[in-house]
Amino acid sequence: MECSVDVQNEGWVFNTENNYPIALNTDNELRVPQNVLRIDVTEGQIFRYTDLVRRDGRIYDKLNHTFKFQAPVNFDVVWLFPFNDLPSVFKRYITYKASGRAATQLVTNPQLTQLLAQQEAFSRAACMEYECNQGDYTFMGWPGNTAYRPYQPFQTLAR
Repeated sequence: MECSVDVQNEGWVFNTENNYPIALNTDNELRVPQNVLRIDVTEGQIFRYTDLVRRDGRIYDKLNHTFKFQAPVNFDVVWLFPFNDLPSVFKRYITYKASGRAATQLVTNPQLTQLLAQQEAFSRAACMEYECNQGDYTFMGWPGNTAYRPYQPFQTLAR
C-alpha cells in the first residue's frame, strides 16, 4: 500500500484531474474527498490571489484565515485509486517497487536487490511510455481542448 501511494502521488494521466469542481457544503466549506492525494487551485482561477491548503479534511484559506467560501472552487486533483483499478503497467511497477523495498529491508542479498532494482527501472520505463501515449502531450504545451493549426506553405499562394 505504501508503494502504491508513493507511485500514485507522482500524478499520472490516469489519476490526475484538472478543473475538478468542489461544491460548498451546507456550512459554506469545501470538503476534500477521502481519496485525494494532492490538491491545488486550478491555474487561472479567480481565487488565484489566495493561498488555499488542505487542513482537517477541508480547504483552508491562509490569507483570509477561514474555512468559509462564497462560491465553489475548481482544483487540480491527484486521486488515490485501489490497486485493482490501476492500469496493468502500474500494478507491475508497484509490485517491483515493493519487492525491492522488502528485499532491502528483510533480505541481505545485494544481487537480489540489484536484480529487483533493474526490473523496477524497466517497469517504470513502461509506465512512462504509457503516460506519453495516453497523455496526448504536445511539444508546444498547448492546453487541452484547444487546436493548433501549423503553417501550411500553400497558404502563401492564396495571398
